[in-house]
Amino acid sequence: MASGQRSNTVLVTGAQQALERFKQEVAAELGIQNYQGYLGDIPSRLNGAVGGHMVRRMIAAAEQSLIDQTTSAVRSGFQSGLTGSSTGVSTNPFNVNESSLNPPNK
Repeated sequence: MASGQRSNTVLVTGAQQALERFKQEVAAELGIQNYQGYLGDIPSRLNGAVGGHMVRRMIAAAEQSLIDQTTSAVRSGFQSGLTGSSTGVSTNPFNVNESSLNPPNK
């Protein structure tokens, strides 16, 4: 490949080293020893297994992160709904106009 066509640029410093450690960890879990340097003697099926497991774990981590963010947002929204007044408990949580509920006396 010509040097002008290279599109794999590192956007986050340290990410390449972290991905390399992650790859070594997944390879060790799959029982592949010495998974570094020249990998031409390793079947593509094993290389694909390492990449596939890496992707599965990254997706699981992203899903867990989204779950944690959503849970945190729901909790904070619930807490702010409970503390609508200075006493901590809202006496009119639906903001109903109370004068419209009581018709004038005749």
